[in-house]
Amino acid sequence: MQSAIGQFLRFLSVERNASPLTIKSYREDLTALADYLTEAYGRSPEPSEITPLDLRGYVSALHEAGYAKTSISRRLASLRTFYKFAQRESLAGSNPAKPLRNPRPDRNLPHFLSSQEIGKLLEAPPAGSALGLRDRAILEVMYSAGLRVGELVGINDGDVDLPQGLVRVRGKGRRERFAPLGTFALKAIQRWTKVRPAHPKEPAGALRPLFTNRFGRRLTTRSVARMLEKHLKLTGLDLRTTPHTLRHSFATHLLDRGADIRSVQELLGHKSLVTTQIYTHVSTAGLRAAYDRAHPRAKTGGRTNRSAENDS
Repeated sequence: MQSAIGQFLRFLSVERNASPLTIKSYREDLTALADYLTEAYGRSPEPSEITPLDLRGYVSALHEAGYAKTSISRRLASLRTFYKFAQRESLAGSNPAKPLRNPRPDRNLPHFLSSQEIGKLLEAPPAGSALGLRDRAILEVMYSAGLRVGELVGINDGDVDLPQGLVRVRGKGRRERFAPLGTFALKAIQRWTKVRPAHPKEPAGALRPLFTNRFGRRLTTRSVARMLEKHLKLTGLDLRTTPHTLRHSFATHLLDRGADIRSVQELLGHKSLVTTQIYTHVSTAGLRAAYDRAHPRAKTGGRTNRSAENDS
């Protein structure tokens, strides 16, 4: 096994011109496997002797040792690549790593703000200055329509239909959608556009950018992020909050209040329902926490069984 690994690493270096870091990663991954197999076999086996069952045992050992799922997936990828080389060089007749599936990665639940925190953030920009009115309008529109920050800065005057309460949004993959705007967002836009500065090099009319800087130029996504960070510090809200957090909060609050997931998918502009389903996990987590706090047979944090029986 060690000899075959050496041949593979030389192949990467000479024929593939792989970087030293890539070669180092392969060496570590394959050496770890070789050490495991040597202990399992009591000797160093040939690559042709290794079976999928051997590799399943190796993956189980990695899980038991506490390796992250991403690390295990990377090691499996290294094994598949190594065995493609081994097959080509007649060192193995088959690829025992091919039947093995990568562990399903954990999906981190998106960070979102509560309704009270959103309210605090939306009221943070001062209403007595032009930039304060702009910031209020930006935050209101992002939360009201669940926009990505790139979608927000791309809005032009002609995209906003105030009487209908709609905004045309250009999303990923050049897909367009119409998103509803609430009363607060519509009023915030009207207040902002009354004091918005103009710039001679920016287009006028329908193509005029809705959100601009103090010089009248279209805002960038980075400018929006800096603006949000400033208001987070002033309000003492979680500094992990990003412009995308408002989108997460939008979806989570809709589902918490009974919106169906298909409607939320359309509002977010998600091509696949699978992408939207992560927000159901957020809502489920909230329900679980409420259940654990209140149900007498959930956790010790809830009421006791005896008190529940007395109530019945």
